[in-house]
Amino acid sequence: MKELVAGFSKQLKKAIEIGKAARLNKHNKPIHNVLIAGLGGSGIGGNIVRELVANEANVPISICKGYFIPEFVNENTLFIASSYSGNTEETLQALEQAIAKKAKIVCITSGGKIKDIAEKNNFDHIVVPGGFPPRSCLGYSLTQLFFILKFFGIIHSDIESQLNAAIELIDKEERSITELADKTAGQLENKLPVIYTTSNNEGVAIRFRQQLNENAKILCWHHVIPEMNHNELVGWCDKREGFAVVLFRDTDEYSRNNIRIDINKQVITKHTSEWIELFSKGKTKLEKAIYFIHLGDWISCYLADRRGCDANEINVINHLKSELSKS
Repeated sequence: MKELVAGFSKQLKKAIEIGKAARLNKHNKPIHNVLIAGLGGSGIGGNIVRELVANEANVPISICKGYFIPEFVNENTLFIASSYSGNTEETLQALEQAIAKKAKIVCITSGGKIKDIAEKNNFDHIVVPGGFPPRSCLGYSLTQLFFILKFFGIIHSDIESQLNAAIELIDKEERSITELADKTAGQLENKLPVIYTTSNNEGVAIRFRQQLNENAKILCWHHVIPEMNHNELVGWCDKREGFAVVLFRDTDEYSRNNIRIDINKQVITKHTSEWIELFSKGKTKLEKAIYFIHLGDWISCYLADRRGCDANEINVINHLKSELSKS
């Protein structure tokens, strides 16, 4: 897993090449909304991209994380199925429903049933390299989502330049990223991580939570500011020394959120001594997100080492899929 994390920038470069070479076809209907279907490592890219383009996208973008798609999906919907294996049963069922509703279909996959369906029906599809754990291939799916949205006119910014800048950033910062990740993993050892960030970075927080779950084999949770100020903050009323708060921050946070974070810190640090603030680097939202993703991935690997567990192993998920296949 460490080798895969270390190769993140190379994966992003390859992903750009794949995105530029993708053969997509314009829809014969105007697009009124976008629905991105995908789960786990295949689906988190949708969460992150939706947040990053929120101030630019000219139509609503929604996320599907289950078996059923919303009623609004119709022939004016751009439906993107993202399944690295191509065999995610929830995404396959959602795809079938989108086809029935005559949505514009685009698939991102390395193969499997989704690739077969796309080829059989002449649907637009982008094939990415296969054979790796889906969670280690976020760079592929994330990048293709940007290129798809750009092709269909949902966004118009120079995504390629932003991605290249993000690649340059993490390559330049690789040593400091790994050093910070190792230090943070030490602070999280034998703790239950509680991940906080502002609402514009929730996708990054979810990604980090998922990586801690799968790579480091630990439970944790996340919440966002300001929403958690209206509920979860009240839960910090007793000593919680077995917890460690990890806060993803930007130096240019909205001023009201900065005030909230300061007050949160005053409240929470009365009940736990482990308060970790991680600040993003980069100029654009995309650069900052890529930095955080890479840092979080490294933290999960170093924590796996400290816990003496195999970051690649996901036997319980494989068992679940095996049992589901029997019914």
